[in-house]
Amino acid sequence: MSRSNSESLLGLTESFFKSYLQHTRGASVHTVRAYRDALKLFYLFLASHKRKPLADLALEDIQSDAVLAFLDHVESQRGNSAVTRNCRLAAVRSFVEHLLRQDVTRAGQYGRILAIRNKRALQRTAIYLEPEEARIVIGAVNRRCRDGERDHALLLFLYNTGARVSEALAVRPRDLRLERPWQVRLLGKGQKERICPLWSETVSALRRIIRADRAEDTLFRNARGAPLTRDGVAYLLTKYVRLAAQNAPALRKRHVTPHVMRHSCAVALLQAGVDVSVIRDYLGHASVATTSRYIATNLRMKREVLEAFWKRAGLAPTAPKRWRPSPKLLAFLESL
Repeated sequence: MSRSNSESLLGLTESFFKSYLQHTRGASVHTVRAYRDALKLFYLFLASHKRKPLADLALEDIQSDAVLAFLDHVESQRGNSAVTRNCRLAAVRSFVEHLLRQDVTRAGQYGRILAIRNKRALQRTAIYLEPEEARIVIGAVNRRCRDGERDHALLLFLYNTGARVSEALAVRPRDLRLERPWQVRLLGKGQKERICPLWSETVSALRRIIRADRAEDTLFRNARGAPLTRDGVAYLLTKYVRLAAQNAPALRKRHVTPHVMRHSCAVALLQAGVDVSVIRDYLGHASVATTSRYIATNLRMKREVLEAFWKRAGLAPTAPKRWRPSPKLLAFLESL
């Protein structure tokens, strides 16, 4: 294997992450890491599959049969779901598209990989809190200490804006408008900006945690003054869900993550009658199809639609008579 071929694979991998993903596409840190992990797994598998050192892998080794074998390995050997398999394929496909733009001489080779389709996967229903449950969780925070004020502002902010946890943790005081109209500027996937309105309660909570001497720092920080992490937010939310479960036992069986607060915001907006296209922009979804999944998961909305349809059709049922067992029936049962 010529050294130039292996170096070209390394060079194109570097340009994919540094030039394309980070600068051209503006991918988030989370996306870059996910693609990094996927390609790392693919290269390790490919080296084993080809029985050669990782350093000797070349562009000629990236073939459709190798990609298909890798996807089968992801499911059969690593025990991943079809959803994870499709995520790995998306990373490989994005990299191969980059290869095609830089190396058209292998267009046929790359085209066969791009023709590999996603595997049909069962779409799980979104987990969310009803508005009453969300209020109980937020109300479980003890606001009589500085950390409590921060946690109260954080949970309110997540539920109010439906922000991804990475978006919330990136917010700085300069991104907030705490005079009317109250709003926040969020930077989402692909460096896309969007404006979200804020409740007066959220504004009051945010004002209590903003420090004039840290105007350029991120807003949500831990007790040591360092920025809160995703794991830190997940830990805090789990703690308050457990506290809230003392008054709402149904929460004991719920696994509530920061993203569940985002789902909860979306469902509450739908229940309030907000149009799906508006919610799409509110949440920063690329497609309205992503937003529409919340309609499919909300049973209360389905029930209300069915009742409205029943009433509109003039088929409103009369209240059924309450069944009462006859003395003879009870006597029969007792005789058994």
